[in-house]
Amino acid sequence: MSAPSLTPSKAAGSRHPQPPPDRAPAPGSFTRSLRRNLTAHGFLIGAVLCFAFFSWYPMVREFLLAFQTTDQGEVSWVGLDNLRTVFDDPAFWQAWRNTLLFTVLALVLGFAVPFVVALVINELRHGKGYLRLLVYLPVMLPPVAAVLLFKYLYDPGYGLLNELLGSVGLPTQQWLQDPDLSMLSVVVASTWMNMGGAALIYLAALQGIPGELYEAAELDGAGLLRKIWHVTIPQTRLILALMLLMQVIATMQVFVEPFLLTGGAGPEGSTTTVVYLIYQYAFNFNNYGAAAALGLLLLVLLAGVSAVYVRLTRAEDE
Repeated sequence: MSAPSLTPSKAAGSRHPQPPPDRAPAPGSFTRSLRRNLTAHGFLIGAVLCFAFFSWYPMVREFLLAFQTTDQGEVSWVGLDNLRTVFDDPAFWQAWRNTLLFTVLALVLGFAVPFVVALVINELRHGKGYLRLLVYLPVMLPPVAAVLLFKYLYDPGYGLLNELLGSVGLPTQQWLQDPDLSMLSVVVASTWMNMGGAALIYLAALQGIPGELYEAAELDGAGLLRKIWHVTIPQTRLILALMLLMQVIATMQVFVEPFLLTGGAGPEGSTTTVVYLIYQYAFNFNNYGAAAALGLLLLVLLAGVSAVYVRLTRAEDE
């Protein structure tokens, strides 16, 4: 007796099995997903609004003010007149010279000293945590308190530095009153105040270097300086380049240290910086258009420096 034949439907089903039916969504899953997405987008929109209000709007407003003037509440467009006012000011070129001088001195001290401090801490076997705290402590101090501390140290009458010089028979100095020493004194104070963060960043980068590289360098007979030059610096060059850019941007906008130590301008205008000149235009001369124009020039310069950095780093990656 022959076996019963399969029906067409069953035969087709055996040749092409049907996928299982889709499961129905769990009750409330759509609501939970919608609530989760709305919460995430709410936080995102809040952050974007804060960034737009405190960053984008001031930049747009500054750009508009650079080409406007306000007279008794009436706003009018003046074109490039604000830029001409800034360029004709004798303090303009002096402020740029002082700012560039501060940047160069700050790079020599503020860029090299934290890296050296990080190298020393990284080589120690004990007390690293305590030294990290000690190095970062000045950053935790309020800037005004730290600057006033240095103002006491620099005092020509009872300052600690002059007391130390006098105790060893050296002549005392007018640290903040001498045009030749005022800018250097400001740089030293700024370096002490801000080097802690950079030192910790360098230290984190140094601790990420494989120890095998140093062992191989020692087998080749490399000393301490050669290991730093051939191993440490190449392995941390990206961090060094990024910190260099951040250092340039920060030092070009220096204001607090010269303003509190020397009153802003300093002896014979030796510590007048670009940001302090912006402050004078806005709050002393009530010329917001000139202040915005000078701020726009500073923005263009820093944007150019950042563009050069991005271009160089992209060329190295390629």
